[in-house]
Amino acid sequence: MKTNKREILIYYNPESRSDRLTLAYAKSVSPHVRSYAYGQTPSTETSWRTIMEALNCHPKDLLNKAHPYYQDHIKGREFDEESWVKILRFNPEIIKSPIAMSGRKAVVCTTPSDVYRLVEKS
Repeated sequence: MKTNKREILIYYNPESRSDRLTLAYAKSVSPHVRSYAYGQTPSTETSWRTIMEALNCHPKDLLNKAHPYYQDHIKGREFDEESWVKILRFNPEIIKSPIAMSGRKAVVCTTPSDVYRLVEKS
């Protein structure tokens, strides 16, 4: 997955007000924003590995541990790295916050203004 440093990619839940606000903030700092609702993309494990590498975090760190699916199917279980990536790929609705990428940088936007961390300071 290639991303241009002048473009912002947002992976978000369109049903979340906070996630939609994150998208609006991204559009305020860049005229080039591509947005993807969870479930649309990234649809490959390679894409998710690229995101994990850019975030420098474990897939489990992205999950909403209060979500019913997490509680019923994941809580208390251990998975290998490949399985964690598959959980993200096939269950994006349990991701706790939008993910924004620009170039090789990525941030988990726990608050809408976190998207500003992608913008290089002059």
